[in-house]
Amino acid sequence: MRISDADILIVPGLGNSGPDHWQSRWQAKLSTARRVEQDDWDHPVREAWVNRLVESVQTSSRPAIIIAHSIGVITTVFAADRLKGHVIGAMLVAPSDWDKPDLLPGYDLDFNPIPMAALPFPSLLVASRNDPYCEINRASSFAEVWDSEFVDAGEAGHINVESGHGPWPEGLLRLASFLSKLKHESQ
Repeated sequence: MRISDADILIVPGLGNSGPDHWQSRWQAKLSTARRVEQDDWDHPVREAWVNRLVESVQTSSRPAIIIAHSIGVITTVFAADRLKGHVIGAMLVAPSDWDKPDLLPGYDLDFNPIPMAALPFPSLLVASRNDPYCEINRASSFAEVWDSEFVDAGEAGHINVESGHGPWPEGLLRLASFLSKLKHESQ
């Protein structure tokens, strides 16, 4: 599968992804990429975020590949059953564990309980050993129940600008490898 054969949907997390975030850089670099825009990036509401993702997928002119980060991963998982047949793969990076009651004090934990069932499309989950928003064992459990390929990114924080991941070329290599497997699986 070539990137140009799919609509790449960038699904950011809380606060959106700023201009230096790897998601924004990838969006600028990949000609078929577009961001799933939310009405309120700072106060996520599960139903609104899921509906916006589903709308974005349904308006795609080609098969869709999702590249999600943080709560964008959780949004994707909640939307998964409604995306079946439209999404051909998802790269899920640094999921946030909204089942933890103290994850982000002051936020409505509308994104729990997190669905624990196999996703209806191939997926790759990349997680860090020192992510403050999700322990590595929890991320590994997500990968297992979601039937995702799991990548331990080592001590990479939340895999965002603050943890030193602006361009994140290693992530692009992971994406390319994942896409090559999609091509192989579809033959």
